[in-house]
Amino acid sequence: MDAETVAMDRRRSPRFRTRFDSLVSSESGEGAGVLAEISYAGARLQEVDIVPPTGTKVTLYVFIQPVAPFQLHGHVTRVEDGGFAMTWELFDEEIRRLVDDVSAIVSGPASGV
Repeated sequence: MDAETVAMDRRRSPRFRTRFDSLVSSESGEGAGVLAEISYAGARLQEVDIVPPTGTKVTLYVFIQPVAPFQLHGHVTRVEDGGFAMTWELFDEEIRRLVDDVSAIVSGPASGV
């Protein structure tokens, strides 16, 4: 096991690095972006057209082939250059299903945020 994987194992929810097209909707507006990481606790988006302020409620639409699109709700927890991190508003089976599907598609846990 490499150092990145060990660091990720300390987290309660492993994150998976992705690169899926997404749409973000909030009171700040709507825009496209890339879902960069996802876990049972939240997600990180990059290359987004809009970066809502911390605390903003957002709806995330994720498009993964061949999985049907997902609509998820959460709050912005951190703003970073060209993107942001969010936590889910309410954890439910749809989020679990999405993360499980993503983990089956991608190669392994992420090492970032």
